[in-house]
Amino acid sequence: MLNLDKLIIQFDKGLRTLFAPAQTLRPLPGENLPEADLSAEEKQLAARLMRINHSGEICAQALYQGQALTARAPEAREALEQAAWEEVEHLHWTENRVKDLGGRLSFLDPLWYINSLALGAVAGALGDKWNLGFLAETERQVCKHLDGHLSRLPAQDMKSRAIVEQMRDDEARHATTAVDYGGAELPLPVKLAMKATAKVMTGTVYWV
Repeated sequence: MLNLDKLIIQFDKGLRTLFAPAQTLRPLPGENLPEADLSAEEKQLAARLMRINHSGEICAQALYQGQALTARAPEAREALEQAAWEEVEHLHWTENRVKDLGGRLSFLDPLWYINSLALGAVAGALGDKWNLGFLAETERQVCKHLDGHLSRLPAQDMKSRAIVEQMRDDEARHATTAVDYGGAELPLPVKLAMKATAKVMTGTVYWV
């Protein structure tokens, strides 16, 4: 059952996610690599792709916070909270890379956060096996999305590529952990709906 303390904590987390600089314990991937000599078009493309990744991490934060809010088993909550912390690190990495490339973050991040928080809370309310199953499927789809970005990023932009590669490795581990904790396989219509929603979000954030 939800209580006021939990709601206040989640509200604070939401404000920090949207408006405070993200923190990281791990070094920024690729921080020691030289900056590539990118054309204006290549730099713009890389910045937009990293902006999409940043908004994706905003969504991930909200999803995991919503799921942890309604998760029942302590093990499920622990898995969600650990994944959420690593997504905070991803926020830090992508935000810094967007700025280094001369880009900006999405104006729609608050909207993505609110929608994802509600979706995560619903997933958690359905029960831990579906909650963790939703986490696993989300991470699988994110891995495919990141692979797509690796194919689109300029080959010489090794700094961006190092961040995306580490993010992909983390997301794959989150998916495996969720399954190990008992995550159920989601029905195909749910998977397709998740994919369609992600396509709308990424297509919008590329421009806005």
